[in-house]
Amino acid sequence: MTGNRLAHPLLISLANLNLGFRMKSSNRGFLLLALLPIPNFLHPDKKIRPLLESRLFHECVEFVIRPLKIAASIGIMLEDALGHRRYCFTPLVSCIVDTPESALYAGVGGKTSSVTMAYNNKFGDNYRHEPRTASTTIAQLQAIEAKVDPWDLKAYLLEAKSFRLNGVHRPFWLDWPLAEPSRFLTPEPLHHFHKMFWDHDAKWCVRVVGSAEIDFRFSVLQPHVGFRHFKEGISKLKQVTGREHRDMQRYLIGIIAGAVPKDFLIAVRALMDFRYIAQACEIDESACGRLTDALKEFHDHKAAIIAAGGRVGKRGKIIDNWMIPKLEMLQSVVPNISANGVAIQWSADVTEHAHITEIKNPADSTNNQNYEPQICRYLDRLEKCRRFDVATSIRSRPSKLGVADSTARMEENSWKDSGSSTRHANPSDGFELLRPRTITNYFKIANLLEQGSDPEAQKPFRTFASGDTAFHLTRKPSFKQLEVDVVAANYGLLDLRPALSDYLQHASTGGPNNLGGRRKALPGCPLPFRKLQVWSRFRIQSKAFHNHNEVLEARTVNASPPNHENPFGLCDSVLIATHSATKWPESGLHGESSCLLSEVS
Repeated sequence: MTGNRLAHPLLISLANLNLGFRMKSSNRGFLLLALLPIPNFLHPDKKIRPLLESRLFHECVEFVIRPLKIAASIGIMLEDALGHRRYCFTPLVSCIVDTPESALYAGVGGKTSSVTMAYNNKFGDNYRHEPRTASTTIAQLQAIEAKVDPWDLKAYLLEAKSFRLNGVHRPFWLDWPLAEPSRFLTPEPLHHFHKMFWDHDAKWCVRVVGSAEIDFRFSVLQPHVGFRHFKEGISKLKQVTGREHRDMQRYLIGIIAGAVPKDFLIAVRALMDFRYIAQACEIDESACGRLTDALKEFHDHKAAIIAAGGRVGKRGKIIDNWMIPKLEMLQSVVPNISANGVAIQWSADVTEHAHITEIKNPADSTNNQNYEPQICRYLDRLEKCRRFDVATSIRSRPSKLGVADSTARMEENSWKDSGSSTRHANPSDGFELLRPRTITNYFKIANLLEQGSDPEAQKPFRTFASGDTAFHLTRKPSFKQLEVDVVAANYGLLDLRPALSDYLQHASTGGPNNLGGRRKALPGCPLPFRKLQVWSRFRIQSKAFHNHNEVLEARTVNASPPNHENPFGLCDSVLIATHSATKWPESGLHGESSCLLSEVS
């Protein structure tokens, strides 16, 4: 918060909410349940202070969630969205926490896994250890209390360390029905995947490739709209966000290829494959098998990382062990997916952002006195205003936008890669209306245009779709009425004229199902037109790999002609399938079924 005040926010959500709904922060899927204190104890023994802090944390959580534990035991009558009363139970499904918080919740000490019985020397094993169950921890606590009084802090902490516990004698989940640490401490992608990549994988590569070389390789990458360009490299970065972690992962394998040993590259790529598959919104048995295979492949080749000198400690000393808690957590990803569903739904991206909306913004509106009641009052008033705005908005805007209005709005915002999730209403509306940003569905617009729903739409249509890919062009081209040969010269497309001739011939005759192959038309061949309209950028949209009904956010593709600064032009690369039977991405890259364009016009 502000004013040098600290608090531990405790957020709550429903596990049965739709994944896509809960992951959008504007939907307020997570609500502030409590602000837990972060005290500074004055105990003379510094080893006892962390024990007191941990016990206070569990006591506070126990006090707050006691009604949930009662409802989990005997049930409670609740109303659904339609007003129907239902008999409900509230089991603990997931705690979205990072690695240190996971150990605090499980009640284990340092260098110990919170979800299995493994400890630091076992973190590098290529199999999952026995799960840490609630019954196991309870039995250990009972054994400790049989010997030592829980309030004889020094003696109790010493005895707890023999069981690798942190000294908390009453974990908040102790009497919560069905609460198992190995289940509700779910893998968290932001910290266990992306933060692990930055803390370990990236550091290994910088160490083996060399900071100067890897920075140079990142700096010469072509900038791409929507992704960060690391023009200064990555070796000297200090504060890096989760989005930048994701952007670096997209480039890293190609960056280090040819500069590291083969087995080293295989090990890093295997971890990357594991993370990408584990973040899917839909995972079946086949995907779980690929996750297991990817993790096994890493363990089979991980010795190459140590052999290359990739594992280095804080003082520059080479480390020959795998005492990485996040690495051990990866062994629990597949079992947890089977028990609790896909891992991406338990990401801390939304909860981290909720710290701003639920705590920091309300705290900034206070007078720096009595933060807690003022924050609660702020959130209560904000919720009432939001409900009022939603009700009045539905009442005053019952009609739906037509095709022409949708197209006009799409044209207006067509080059905005990311819009704000907050829309300020007109002054006449009375309040600010918070509305989630929606993804423009170019597939739907193209279908409506083809059906003639908008007779005044400009032809040929600027929005069209083919298979699982949709394209959108602006109403006005970047270059209008340019000679074909001029376009060929500007973009360095020496075979543009014969390529257009071949395409027209293919389109008029029906031809074979595939495009490409040997050029049939000769240079200088005649065309039924003399001039072209050229767009230097366009929007391209595809559908999700695991769910073809889900439309992904559109991306911008750019193509700038050669100039003094860029003698070869500055163009994005595009993979295009040239056979009608080819369905990307399931088909992969098979010989001549696809082609790579580095200049798009």
